[in-house]
Amino acid sequence: MLDVKRVLKAAPTKMRSQEPLQQLWTPWGEQIAGEWLSSNDAHKAFCPAKDGERKLENGRTPILNEHPRPTMVRGNHTMLNGFWDYAIVSIPESGNGSKWRKSAAVLTRDEAVQAVKEAAIPETFDGKILVPFSPESALSGVHQTIYPDNMIWYRTVVHPVTLGGGEAVRQIGDANRLVLHFEAVDYVCACFINGQFAGMHVGGYLPFDVDISAFVDPDDAFEIALCVYDPNDSGTQMRGKQKIEREGIWYTAQSGIWQSVWMEIVPEAYVQTLTLKGAADGRLFIRVEIGGDKPNAKLHIVVADPADGTIVADELLPAGMRKVRTEIATRAEHLWSPNDPYLYDVTATLEFGAAKSQGKQEKLQQESQEIQEKPAKSQEKQDIVRSYCAFRTVEIKPDLKGVARFHLNGKPVFLKGVLDQGYWPDGLLTAPSDEALVHDITAMKESGFTMLRKHIKIESARWYYHCDRLGMLVWQDAVSGGGEYNAWATNRKPTLMRATWNKYRDDTAKHFAALGADDSTYRRDWSRTCDAMVHMLAGHPSIVTWVLFNEGWGQFDAGKAVQALRALDGTRLVDEASGWFDQGGGDVHSLHNYFYPLRIRPQKRTVALSEYGGIAWPMPGHEPPHKTYGYGTAKDRQELTARYKKLQLKTVLPQLEKGLSALVYTQLTDVEDEVNGLFTYDRAAVKPDANAVRSVNAALAAEFARVTNPAKK
Repeated sequence: MLDVKRVLKAAPTKMRSQEPLQQLWTPWGEQIAGEWLSSNDAHKAFCPAKDGERKLENGRTPILNEHPRPTMVRGNHTMLNGFWDYAIVSIPESGNGSKWRKSAAVLTRDEAVQAVKEAAIPETFDGKILVPFSPESALSGVHQTIYPDNMIWYRTVVHPVTLGGGEAVRQIGDANRLVLHFEAVDYVCACFINGQFAGMHVGGYLPFDVDISAFVDPDDAFEIALCVYDPNDSGTQMRGKQKIEREGIWYTAQSGIWQSVWMEIVPEAYVQTLTLKGAADGRLFIRVEIGGDKPNAKLHIVVADPADGTIVADELLPAGMRKVRTEIATRAEHLWSPNDPYLYDVTATLEFGAAKSQGKQEKLQQESQEIQEKPAKSQEKQDIVRSYCAFRTVEIKPDLKGVARFHLNGKPVFLKGVLDQGYWPDGLLTAPSDEALVHDITAMKESGFTMLRKHIKIESARWYYHCDRLGMLVWQDAVSGGGEYNAWATNRKPTLMRATWNKYRDDTAKHFAALGADDSTYRRDWSRTCDAMVHMLAGHPSIVTWVLFNEGWGQFDAGKAVQALRALDGTRLVDEASGWFDQGGGDVHSLHNYFYPLRIRPQKRTVALSEYGGIAWPMPGHEPPHKTYGYGTAKDRQELTARYKKLQLKTVLPQLEKGLSALVYTQLTDVEDEVNGLFTYDRAAVKPDANAVRSVNAALAAEFARVTNPAKK
């Protein structure tokens, strides 16, 4: 029977945007604020430094200075995080003689593309913003909402720099190229170099690169300017849980640059993308895209065991291919798992030019020497990229009792997970530091959890790298979007009438409208973004499941989406529809249950409780000042701990024998008014008793082992 009292208590409460949240700071954010934001008149220029390290005249600690893409590392990158100029401007009534128009207060996608491309760089700027934090965040130093009738401009000046290996910018015009990287900018942006349009990008959650070589004089400083437009939840673009009028489970919106900005020199032919996926039998799938102007470049892949340097694969791929899709056999035997997250070292060398022909062994010996004595060969002849890979297999198959279970490397695995929103009180969607990312992963791992569900957000590449090396399994959500969701269709009806969950089609015009998916541009962009997400993250062994739609938000044609995803990546599992409106596809029957008695029945697909719990406790000193949100509220730590233990041991544990194979507890941390986290929003304290959480997870793991392997005592 539905718990009506809990439903009523959990009803979302509208918050007025003029009611600010109490500002909480993480320990890492406090350090940044103390060093960077304490004096507004102390913005210093950047000084050149070797090895890509961007130091400051005033001695401040660099902001998010780690290499942003650990799967593709060269030694000659320069970080551009730090103070930039910013200006918030109104959308002009028209472009410079263009045909685009402003439709009401919100631009369409096509209007926004033309508007940012043709907008004029401001003559004056409002002040300084700390990149890569969005202007809505406290750590940006701006802390101001960007509304749908505004644009935001960024500007910085970069002086000629010396990059790793002694290669100077003046060589760009000869054999090398200068590439500017943006890890994420929300939502439509145009990049200008020295006032000239250099490139643009649409989409708030994916990285993009701009080759700026043609716009740069190697002897002079150059200006980077970026114009950004973001309608937030007034548009239909992918936006996740962002909402200008935040309320309940919808959080503060953000705009503009929100991940690292950096640049690097690459040769005239270079590795543009590199994806490496290893299977448990030692096969390695390789996907590479080659950029530049040398069509006869050859790619040499070397895979080495980090324990002793043993080479387990040495492959010279055919020359002349712009896109490489191939599979090679390796001698790798050490499998990756959460208990043993073993990563192999990979070196990808793109060779071109007039180098003489060599045998495989001779090439290998020469390349090994070059790696140790860098730089031994001119960048005009090769591009060296360092990466890593792992070998593991994930699948759904019956356990010894015939129940469909998750299997990792051929063995049943119990996924004890938490919902991870990836929000921070001081940085919003941007973690204040690399150490902060590591904190959340290690804290959950030490508590006995084996999986994080990254919820409605594509995280920074470093987060997935840390999951890879630390051994944390990941369920990766696609980012939701679309128009305004029908509250009855996506919330109230499925909450009140559980029988409707699997009887709601998502492929009709009527249901498109109810689920916010009636904009054809949104549907096209969602599909393209989902494809790009899979391509971008496919090389991370920690990711074991793709989650397409959540609770009907922007859901459409889920069955077709599953087919399209499997064509891109057949090595992982697919959760077609988390929560409700399941269309019967994918690998997982994915349930959300906060209010009903839990009853699991074995099925052909495995069964996951992909959201549950959510017990709220506004911990004194760490809570927002308004009405809080959760799925039932505890009065203190003792009651919270007792209710958590009862839920897990009395309600969840008995269902493991009946087929329940994965759990996602709501949630890792408090987020704004939603105070149902295991940690406080500022990461300062664990809310339930930490020992109780560990003991509960140990009991769940022991029960899962018992029911999946009854012969083992």
